[in-house]
Amino acid sequence: MARAPLLQLTDISLTFGGDPVFDTLSLTVQQGDRVALVGRNGSGKSTLMKVMAGLVEPDRGAVVLNGGAKAGYMEQDPDLSGFATLGEFASDGLEEAETYRVEMAAEGLKFDAARPVATASGGERRRAALARLLAQAPELMLLDEPTNHLDIEAIGWLEDQLNQTRAAYVIISHDRAFLRRLTRATLWIDRGEMRRQERGFEYFEDWREAVWSAEDDARHKLDRKIKAEARWAVEGISARRKRNQGRVRALAALRAERGAQIRRQGAAAMALEAGPQSGKRVIEAKGITKTFADRTILKPFDLRVQRGDRVAFVGPNGAGKTTLIKMLTGEIAPDDGTVTLGTNLDIAVFDQARAALNPDQTLWESLTGDPDMRVSGRADQVMVRGQPKHVVGYLKDFLFDEAQARAPVRSLSGGEKARLLLARLMARPSNLLVLDEPTNDLDVETLDLLQDLLGDYDGTVLLVSHDRDFIDRVADTTIAMEGDGRAVVYAGGWSDYRAQRGADAPDAAVPTPAGGARPAVPSAPAVAKPARSAKPALSFTERHRLEELPSIIERLEAEIAKLSEFLSAQPDLYQTSPVRFRKATEAMAERQAALEAAEEEWLTLEEKAD
Repeated sequence: MARAPLLQLTDISLTFGGDPVFDTLSLTVQQGDRVALVGRNGSGKSTLMKVMAGLVEPDRGAVVLNGGAKAGYMEQDPDLSGFATLGEFASDGLEEAETYRVEMAAEGLKFDAARPVATASGGERRRAALARLLAQAPELMLLDEPTNHLDIEAIGWLEDQLNQTRAAYVIISHDRAFLRRLTRATLWIDRGEMRRQERGFEYFEDWREAVWSAEDDARHKLDRKIKAEARWAVEGISARRKRNQGRVRALAALRAERGAQIRRQGAAAMALEAGPQSGKRVIEAKGITKTFADRTILKPFDLRVQRGDRVAFVGPNGAGKTTLIKMLTGEIAPDDGTVTLGTNLDIAVFDQARAALNPDQTLWESLTGDPDMRVSGRADQVMVRGQPKHVVGYLKDFLFDEAQARAPVRSLSGGEKARLLLARLMARPSNLLVLDEPTNDLDVETLDLLQDLLGDYDGTVLLVSHDRDFIDRVADTTIAMEGDGRAVVYAGGWSDYRAQRGADAPDAAVPTPAGGARPAVPSAPAVAKPARSAKPALSFTERHRLEELPSIIERLEAEIAKLSEFLSAQPDLYQTSPVRFRKATEAMAERQAALEAAEEEWLTLEEKAD
């Protein structure tokens, strides 16, 4: 039976005084839809979501929310003016009997409902807005970057809630793992055109490449036809005049069609250049500790970072990840222990708070206002890895147009601010990159490019991120802040860390009880039921873990086979390159241990399920 439509947009057109953002765009969201909304930064995703929520009025077209349904919208920068506390904001509009939903959402999302709005951080405000949306339980949820400022455990909790809900939702997110787990359809905004595929984000990149390949083939055929007709216009003009004029008009139409085609936005011309090579030992920490008031941030911890390492730091918000990095880079001193920095270090920092950007400056001033970047005596040129370049030209490399050069930083979207900060960062050579949540708000294409740049970067990378997919693609070592001041070093990325930790790894929070009026949020406390049999059933987390273990085991077996083939193909590697031999054998041992642990865990869960 066909599902009833919840929301219908028909022939929507919208401009903001320039080229159309959308022109005759139509879409339908049905009951139970789980939709990823994707597109390049600046393509209009957030604007479209505001149109869907009724917050932006289109120039033409109709927006119809059917059957008295409610739509709830979580925006990137919520307005909390008029509310004293985060909890008061999150509970607005709820009945007294429904406020427990806010309390349980606050626990899952990890914010203090009693915190005054005036002292709350941007991340806390966003979490309160997300709790408010979940507590209101609308039939349609519109979520704009809901995972920003959430740690991995809270992201797992949110995934659990959205997996249980019967409500429809549309999600904008940079977190590919989040979208892959939750979505069953994809809306793609590309050059003002809306495309829909009835498959989740997992299939998006293959779909995008197929569409672009078909476009390229069609464009190539059109170009060949124009060339052939243009040649005829020169060489075949002696035929009958009436026929000539018809073909000339056809040629003009072909050229008009070709000119009307909107070329795809290219990738940002980002580049990372390592500065002078650092020493082989970049950082060595021995027995470092840190305590604030009565709270232990870090118990005695040892770490050696070598040149070229990619080290990711994971753990709950407030666990001390940024504090640990600041100790390792010498910004703050440990209470005990020592940190020795290597020679010839040139450090570049990407700050998740975007503190290096002044919202009242223009993009032009943001680049030329830094004396280290400006060419001496030239306020229209910046130094880009040792070479002068015009400000506008450099901004275009990062996909800003000329009109934006004189716009204030505060007018930029989250993704555009991240690109501007990357522009500042990448203008300077460095050999140690410190990246604190660099993936927030970036589109998929820019994330792919950043990942490739980090892979080719000759320096060392310290990375704080809650993006599990990005950690897997970049990191070769993961340091987990596991609570009570414990920091533990694991080989590999996020998936490797989880495999080594086993079922204890914090991929998702404990599931909440099912039932209640709206499963999107935790239900009210249930009446006690008779105890079940002594043999426990699998929890949601264990079921998910059992489903994904075979793919983890398969990947580990493939990696072990590759390493074995590499070693057997070079029997004299120990003499010719002892360092490569040591790294390969250590990697082999680590993966064999992880494989044994994964197989043991699979057997345990399989027995429990039976």
